[in-house]
Amino acid sequence: STLHLQLATFALGTVGWILCTVSMGIVEWRVWHVDNTTIISSGVAWVGIWKVCFISYLHVSPGYKEQFCHKFGGHDSSIPREIYAAQGLLLIAMCTGLLGLTATIFALRNAYRGITHKTLVTRLFLVGGFFYISAGLCVLIPVSWNFYSVTHNQSIAFPPSYHMPSSPAAQEAGAAIPIGIVAVILLLLSGTFSFSYRFPVTVNTTMK
Repeated sequence: STLHLQLATFALGTVGWILCTVSMGIVEWRVWHVDNTTIISSGVAWVGIWKVCFISYLHVSPGYKEQFCHKFGGHDSSIPREIYAAQGLLLIAMCTGLLGLTATIFALRNAYRGITHKTLVTRLFLVGGFFYISAGLCVLIPVSWNFYSVTHNQSIAFPPSYHMPSSPAAQEAGAAIPIGIVAVILLLLSGTFSFSYRFPVTVNTTMK
């Protein structure tokens, strides 16, 4: 019965890790609304942490008439720091979250097989909790930083090849930010539950 909470830890950690991975791949981090629809035909562009995309009815890139995407490169010094920080931190979060899941799986396996090595099981849960907390914090920083940029309508000096204006008429948080927030909550909860594990104590009583 002491492992019920740890099963919940594994479930929450798994969902949190999946959402972290999903948010990393979604391009809708910052949604830009632009007035000039000459190239950005829909008036909406999506700024992600790996690329920027928009709908265009012009041939702005070879072979593409409707959707244009430009991937960020390491040489693009105009890209703000919160985007590059999100790339690195989310990759770290994905790896640390996976390590947390691995430690939790080994801990649950040992506990359910009846292995009574208290130090081993307890330390595995503690290690898992550490990785969950680390992953949650690594997601929290870029999500908060980019949300701050959205609420303050900060501009980005895109190179001309991006076909993007430097400032939007307005911008809003895309789907990746709320997904990231949920991932943060689940990962931090998983870490907290992992730290709360207590090895069961068996009390032997004898009848006199």
